Amino acid sequence: MSKKQLFEALLLLLICAPCYAGATLDDKINAAQEKDANGNELTDEAISRELELFRSAEVSLRQALKIADSLHPGSRIVDVSFDGGSGSSVYRVKTFRQDRIWEDTIDAKTGRVAGNATASSISELRLEDRLNLIAMQSVRQELADAVFVAEDNTSGKALSGGLMNEAGKLIFVIVVLSGTNLKQVMLEPPTANNLGTLPRRSKQH
Repeated sequence: MSKKQLFEALLLLLICAPCYAGATLDDKINAAQEKDANGNELTDEAISRELELFRSAEVSLRQALKIADSLHPGSRIVDVSFDGGSGSSVYRVKTFRQDRIWEDTIDAKTGRVAGNATASSISELRLEDRLNLIAMQSVRQELADAVFVAEDNTSGKALSGGLMNEAGKLIFVIVVLSGTNLKQVMLEPPTANNLGTLPRRSKQH
């Protein structure tokens, strides 16, 4: 079964309206309360600049995933996001294997890995995030598969993807830029472990 056929069968929810209130980029900016990597609120200008940098990136998120996949043999990608706020356009990719997590930075213009990976232990994560990673081990599908389906269904380009707990289940969440709209796609892998009664995480987009 192809990636498209597999995940179309697993599509839990596809929000075809923008993730932010309104239907245009300006409406999205006015409604959003975006924060940068340091938790500081971004200005409208900064948000517009971020999206423009993403549009002009020569390396797609899917290409960045392929690059990251080869960096730590045996690891699996669990989070990826575009970041243009540091002065250069990059993708930040998190992978994990057993009890280790790596965060790599990939240049969105050249595809080169920037600097050294930041390594940490799963024990440093919140309980919910640790359980998400444990559940991920029982899932055959990869984050890249979910990105493929999300882009195909929205006719857009993914700018972030990761894991979350939705009503006690492990969900792939992909945010896609389609035209001037941001769309959120949520996919439930068929073999994801039930995460019990963990609190439902609020959507960030």
